[in-house]
Amino acid sequence: MARQPAERRMTDDKPGIELSRRNLLIGGGAGVGLLVAWGLWPREYLPNMVSRQGEHLFGHWLKIGEDGRLTIAVPQAEMGQGSYTALAQIVAGELGADWRTVGVQPAIPSPVFANALFVREWQSALLPERLGIFGNGAIPENLLDRWAERNSFMITAGSTSIRQFELPCRIAGAAARTMLCMAAASRWDTAWENCEAANGFVLFENRKIPFAELVAEAAEFEPPSQVPLRPNASNGLSGKDVERLDVAAKIDGSVNFAGDIRLPDMLFASVRGGPIGDTRLKQIERSGANGIKGLVDIVRTDNWVAALATNWWAANKALDAIAPTFQTKGRMPESAAMNEAMERALDKGPGARFVDTGSVDAALDKKSGTRVFRSQYAVQPAVHAPMETRSATAEFKNGRLTLWLATQAPEAARAAAARAIGVDPGAVALIPMQAGGSFGRNLDSQIAAQVAILSRHTGRPVQLVWSRPEEFIRDCVRPPALARMTAALDSGGQIAGLAVRIAVPSTAREQMARVRGASPVEALRATAGEDDRLAIDGAIPPYAIPNLTVDHFPVELPLPTGMWRGNAHSYTAFFVESFINELAAAAGVEPLSYRMQMLVGQTRLARCLTGVAALAGWDGGVGASGKGLACHSMYGSHIAVIASARTDASGVRVDRISAMVDCGRLINPEIARQQIEGGMIFGLAQALGSSTEYESGLPVARRLRDIDLPVLADIPEIEIEFVRSDEEPGGVSELGVPAVAPAISNALFSAAGIKLRELPLLSRGL
Repeated sequence: MARQPAERRMTDDKPGIELSRRNLLIGGGAGVGLLVAWGLWPREYLPNMVSRQGEHLFGHWLKIGEDGRLTIAVPQAEMGQGSYTALAQIVAGELGADWRTVGVQPAIPSPVFANALFVREWQSALLPERLGIFGNGAIPENLLDRWAERNSFMITAGSTSIRQFELPCRIAGAAARTMLCMAAASRWDTAWENCEAANGFVLFENRKIPFAELVAEAAEFEPPSQVPLRPNASNGLSGKDVERLDVAAKIDGSVNFAGDIRLPDMLFASVRGGPIGDTRLKQIERSGANGIKGLVDIVRTDNWVAALATNWWAANKALDAIAPTFQTKGRMPESAAMNEAMERALDKGPGARFVDTGSVDAALDKKSGTRVFRSQYAVQPAVHAPMETRSATAEFKNGRLTLWLATQAPEAARAAAARAIGVDPGAVALIPMQAGGSFGRNLDSQIAAQVAILSRHTGRPVQLVWSRPEEFIRDCVRPPALARMTAALDSGGQIAGLAVRIAVPSTAREQMARVRGASPVEALRATAGEDDRLAIDGAIPPYAIPNLTVDHFPVELPLPTGMWRGNAHSYTAFFVESFINELAAAAGVEPLSYRMQMLVGQTRLARCLTGVAALAGWDGGVGASGKGLACHSMYGSHIAVIASARTDASGVRVDRISAMVDCGRLINPEIARQQIEGGMIFGLAQALGSSTEYESGLPVARRLRDIDLPVLADIPEIEIEFVRSDEEPGGVSELGVPAVAPAISNALFSAAGIKLRELPLLSRGL
């Protein structure tokens, strides 16, 4: 297959119509007819992977060197979740490669790597409902896929990496395997279909040739339009515990993060903004920084001030010395006021009903003979707190900006930097870096704009690192939420009706508004009062309840909120599974049996429940055993958790957490185990800490020590078992989070009869 220069070609059979990507963004004023026509235009995208001498491209995903080394392009950010390894493993397994020869590199943004699955699942937040005239507010999937493709909508979020890219990765590997077999077959004078590839060789009968000897010839072949995939997706490397590609460099320290970049004549910057809200920089005492060794410049904008120096410590010290003061208009976050706002939202509305089955009002009517139970639950704002605070390096030179940044939304980051310095996004080259954790934090691009401004201002490379206090102040937190749960139990203790009412900001819409380019304040204003089905995602119980309503009451808070590991499931599972346990107690039925009798058609979740009961030696939670049960389903995966917890003089102690997990067919079982285990520890942190209160527009927490994260001594024994499954892979990286907090809460209810209904569980004491 002859290679051509990387480019994007468009065929337009309607000359005279000038269209750009920008004016065709849904929500940007495009008419529906225009949108449909645009979605149907044929386009071809050629590979943009860079090949050096001795390397040969095999499509968009892969290049193979004449030394036998493979390099696989990975479009998803590596944040510790193993995307570099898992996606490369799929390509290499389908190809028949020797894993020891495999390397990865971040994919250059391209429509080919668009995350269409995320767009489909998050369309209600990402795209305005007003264009959903196709029925029930839904845009057809083929148009959503086209939108994602045309906008090169690359994003790492929503546990979509494997679910979106497994098939494209398999096709990429199969295409390269076919081309190598074609090259070998031409030497052996046989049909390429007779050849196979394994362990880095092409095989036919008793003959074999290493990939290295075939790549130059193979790259000239054209694979068939339908490449043959291996009979079972678990053949080859997929499904095995291969060595992670990112671990060795992290262990020996050779991996580069954004804060490790070093460029000639580079300056180091620290930045400081004011309280959350419509804040302006009022004044600084520039003379206060006189005499600070290494200080080069002070840069002030309308909203923030930065110090640049020959080292970061001098820059940060200078910010303390100049004592910036700020002025904020309008409301600022105050914990007491935000709690009152959520109460008002539930009391007075308006709300949006997303589920309405049967007649809940009739079930709750006293005349029906049911017993009615009510409980109220709350979660406080939770910070992301990755180990790596936001960091970025930039160099503005000859009208072009090069940006080194860890980001979950690379095109959004490029656009933010371009807007900030008034250049076209095409003049911004983004080099994706690995992230030292994220949990959704790297979806936001404010730092990209800041470092671009600083580099353009100085004419020198600049590395900007946020301090931990600045990280906490600028964080778009997991939202606070308040839920009122009302249920009617019939004479047999069964749930005759359930009303779920949740007051929470329109977080998903707000997050996507920022991804589309809005500032935190603009996103708050644009989405205020809008209903958001994804803000209450996971609130629909998996149980067969004949009468059910689920309502969202949007709360207008002056606090930017965003996606957090587990997203809305992190709190909706707490609401639902905690209340189910209360209802089981009211019915006089042990919690496992109570759930099992309601799991109609939920065989995978039921299997997780019975499996974890056997794994953890479930005793029904009776006799103050201190065992609590919870389960949850999300992103095509299922989990059941049993926690053993108690209280002592130091607070809540969790001794053991057991989980049975069904996330379909596993690509890398060990990475899946790591992600579930890490998610469960994250869920433990959510149960015991991770939160902050707000005073005068600022978070009370300024350091990691302020948010009560569990330390090593707090980590309980964790045991995880996976259900063997041939189902399609489901989401893994967030699945471990939601069920842990309700399991711990239910365990404390078992141990001491104390029902804690707020996260973190110690926020109101014991």
